[in-house]
Amino acid sequence: MSAGADETAKAFHELLETVREREAAFRDGERAVSGEASLLEGYKWAFSILRVGLDAFVWADVARPRFVDIVGPYTKWGGDNADAFYQYAPVDPTRTYRVRGRKGDAVYLSLTVYGGPDDGRWSERIVGSLNDREFECDADGCFEIVLSPDEHSGNWIRLEPDSVCAITRDYLVDPFAGRRAEWRIEAEGDAPEYRQTDADLARRFRAAATFVRDQASIAPLPPAEPNVIQDPYPVPKVTFGWAAGDAAYAMGAFELGEDEALVIRGRSPACAFWNLCLWNPFMHTYNYDYDRVTLNGGQALLDEDGSWTVVVAARDPGHPNWVSCQGHRAGRIWIRWFLPEKTPEPLQTRVVPLAEVPSS
Repeated sequence: MSAGADETAKAFHELLETVREREAAFRDGERAVSGEASLLEGYKWAFSILRVGLDAFVWADVARPRFVDIVGPYTKWGGDNADAFYQYAPVDPTRTYRVRGRKGDAVYLSLTVYGGPDDGRWSERIVGSLNDREFECDADGCFEIVLSPDEHSGNWIRLEPDSVCAITRDYLVDPFAGRRAEWRIEAEGDAPEYRQTDADLARRFRAAATFVRDQASIAPLPPAEPNVIQDPYPVPKVTFGWAAGDAAYAMGAFELGEDEALVIRGRSPACAFWNLCLWNPFMHTYNYDYDRVTLNGGQALLDEDGSWTVVVAARDPGHPNWVSCQGHRAGRIWIRWFLPEKTPEPLQTRVVPLAEVPSS
């Protein structure tokens, strides 16, 4: 072996071993998943979280940052959904950044700065956040937001000493045909001379390994009471990881036979956006390129009284708000409401034979 890069070589092998250990976590032990579909998704999930770890901690550069996709059709982890795109950029809390963008067709978008350790552990708190109801845009939907430790006029988020990253969220009613929001970030001032060192790259690989382990401490999710949705909980005052700070959520689970359906009835308060998603045990949606496995408020057909009914089933029962299990007998249900005027009401669920699902 060539001499040099000794610390990086050790960290590289530690990272590979960390990824390899993920297989044992979902194939064996108390959190092993069942069914070939979930096993196959587990292998893809392991590489999704590795990809995000590499982008966020190995390639990221606070002096010359770029926004990179961390959630989308080919990056499924951490509670993704069909309607959203998330991007990540690292920040140095002592520097000033200008974030410029264009809204596009997003019905909700936000920029959030997170704080916490910078060693790969998930963030511990929200430092500051602005959504499109709070920052100014021009007539073309263009905007500029300053991130800095010193106060600025206009759209501004203060960087606290523990600030580590900025994450964007764009939600579209029609994510296939709609125009994504555009985001760019630029650091003010001169960047230091770039030289890669053994110690720095080893640190970055170890941070990526820590990120992978952190995600594996959450997923696969443990079993949950089937065919029940917990009461929605309000917009949180404190959040963990890279969660949003202006959304209410509800979680549930389904477990159905081939000829059964779960009928979910709910009512959404006035809000910027809401959707319902089906997840596997790794907190990622099924493949929405082929089937409708999520449904949002702009797609749902409402009942006459303004409430809505969603049907979860293996086959199309003829209901306009059907979402497909896509070959999964059991899974998780996740519902989110952005900027709700109040905490959503509890949801009702019942299991019925597929043949008895109402047509509307």
